[in-house]
Order: sequence, then structure tokens, then C-alpha cells
Amino acid sequence: MRSLKYAILGLLCRHPMTGYEIAKEFNYELAEFWYANHSQIYPELKKLNEEGLVNYDIEISGEILEAKRYTITEDGYRDFIKWLHKDEKIQKTPKDIFRLRMYFSGNLDVKTRIYLLENQRLQHYSRLNTLKKRFEQYPQVPPHDSDRFGDFLVLRGAIMRQENIIAWIDECIGFCKEDTVR
Repeated sequence: MRSLKYAILGLLCRHPMTGYEIAKEFNYELAEFWYANHSQIYPELKKLNEEGLVNYDIEISGEILEAKRYTITEDGYRDFIKWLHKDEKIQKTPKDIFRLRMYFSGNLDVKTRIYLLENQRLQHYSRLNTLKKRFEQYPQVPPHDSDRFGDFLVLRGAIMRQENIIAWIDECIGFCKEDTVR
């Protein structure tokens, strides 16, 4: 399944966008659960256009700069809604280099292991603070039928994920420190 296809169609359901604007969305709101590079987005837009799922108009910016502004077609919208209704099986756990290192951390001295864990904790606290700052835009739950409701749900999940990762790291540090007391 081409998941990127549906991410792009979903963005275009909100409003017409250029490839550059779509890429910006992947670096901001979608970054909490999905990413795509320019090198993936533009070929996918070309395929979507060839399949009749999106159209584009060429806009001129300045004297010579052209930009394609994509819109979703009725066929694209139907395909997207059909995809939304599917129930997905749980995915395999994504690769996590730090956890792989912790899996083999019995080969490290305790001081190094604690250092690595504390460094990860700092990074996750920084990420958590960024997410909480973004969450301030939601003093209340947005209307369930708005585009903002999905962002609210995913952002809340990202905050909870960071909090749980920090709790796991703290527990790991505690286990390592117990080992130094024995």
C-alpha cells in the first residue's frame, strides 16, 4: 500500500497546496507520526496526477518562478475516504537505534550506560517541552469534525509517548544505579 499517497490526499482534502507546502506539513504537524522527503513527495504527486486523483494549476510567482498548486479530484476524495474506513493491523515496532544499543548495553560500563541514558532523557525532555508548547494552541478540545481535531489527538499522543519514554529512561537509570550499589 502506498501510505504516502493517502497522506498527500488527506492534506489536499483540507485545501489546495503546492509540493513545497505539502513538504512543510510533513516537517511540522505530520512529523509526530510520519515523514517524507521532497524526493518522495514530488514523484508521488506525479503518480497521483497520472491516476486522476489530483489535478494541478500552474501559478506564476514573480516573473519566472512556476509552482504547481494541487487539488484533490472527486475520484481522489472517494479513494481517500475508502482508505480512511479501513481497519489496520498493528505495525511492527519501528527501528530504534537507542533501544538497540540499550539491548546490548551489558557490554558497557555502568557509568557510560547512565551517561547515554541521561543524554537521551535530556533530548526527550526537550522534545516534550516543544510538544507541550505546540499543545497550548488547544485550550479546549477542537470540534470533532474539524481538521484541528486530528492534530489535537496526534499531538496528545505524542506528548504521552514522550512522557512514557522519559519514565522508561528514568526507570533504566534507577536499575543501573542499583547495580552500582550492590
